[in-house]
Amino acid sequence: MHSNIHTFIGCDCAFDDAQIVIFGAPFDSTTSFRPGTRFAADYIRMDSFGLETYSPYLDKDLSDYHLTDIGNLDLPFGNAAKSLELIEETATEILKADKIPFLIGGEHLVSLGTIRAAYKKHPNLKLIHFDAHTDLREDYMGEPLSHAAVIRRAWDFMGDGNISQFCIRSGEKAEFEWAKAHTHLEKFSYETLASVVESIEEGTPVYVTIDLDVFDPSIFSGTGTPEPGGIFFGDMIKILKTLSPLNIIGADVVELSPHYDQTGVSTATACKVIREFMLTIL
Repeated sequence: MHSNIHTFIGCDCAFDDAQIVIFGAPFDSTTSFRPGTRFAADYIRMDSFGLETYSPYLDKDLSDYHLTDIGNLDLPFGNAAKSLELIEETATEILKADKIPFLIGGEHLVSLGTIRAAYKKHPNLKLIHFDAHTDLREDYMGEPLSHAAVIRRAWDFMGDGNISQFCIRSGEKAEFEWAKAHTHLEKFSYETLASVVESIEEGTPVYVTIDLDVFDPSIFSGTGTPEPGGIFFGDMIKILKTLSPLNIIGADVVELSPHYDQTGVSTATACKVIREFMLTIL
């Protein structure tokens, strides 16, 4: 008899052998509009078996690599600081083992724990961010630990010249003004992505965070803060191919809220993004 272990498709090798380590962060306590991202990781794992392990886009197969999924963390709902500590501790252990942490959220705030761990190991870290929203608020309703402030919190320790943001189409005017002096922020598209990738010195550690509301709601309604005017799946493939030369040492995919799309299309899209993203990194 074999134990029934719920993993993302193709991610069932032993931890010691793994190149990429998936883990889930089921947390959505600072969600500012529609909650539900705490359920994303489990839905993604279940629906991933509707995919093949082979990607015809990249001509790569998950089964040719060593990948593991260690499941969800037990996070205390309502306690953002403690949850971030637990995420950071997990990511730190993965990085100490010279493996790549791949976080599945959860709201976007959970990314901060993994980014912190990556920065502590790699002080020259670069952050690349895909999203509909700036996420650059100093606080949201007085709370500095918010999914609306996650990139601002990363900037607190990463500083100027290290954060690039793409496809941004929503935020307060003050956030866009602040970004002009502190991050590279491209509104609406990713036309400057290739030049940013080229400017990053070979071997420099890079962390990539993808908020799935970067997609247009016509193909991705299953998110807490849908924003019209987003990208489509073909754009994501182009983005990932552009990122492929980079030394990506950590990554996350966040903000699927599966219950808002009863068709399952949003979850299927999230699964396919994760497959393509992992194969891009490898």
